[in-house]
Amino acid sequence: ETEKSFSIELAAPGLAKSDFKINVDKKVLTISADKKDDATAEEKLYSKKEFNYSSFSRSFTLPETVDYSNIDAVYEGGILVVTVGKREEAIIAKRLIEVK
Repeated sequence: ETEKSFSIELAAPGLAKSDFKINVDKKVLTISADKKDDATAEEKLYSKKEFNYSSFSRSFTLPETVDYSNIDAVYEGGILVVTVGKREEAIIAKRLIEVK
């Protein structure tokens, strides 16, 4: 958590940007990914087909201070970073509380 946003980092190597689905439903942020690989090898005497499926889903309950119009996601180097902005009122309120 920073002064202006929340940050969620997930290690997800071997996936592509298109494999991720990020949804917000009421106060719950859900990050999921599905990956399907098919490999076919045909030789003279046999043929072989392999299937590989992997998926995951994680849900996070968001606090009241979230600005739902300010959510971004970046996937680089096998790490997905989701940044959730805070509402301006929450930022100002936090600054006022921290005054000593």
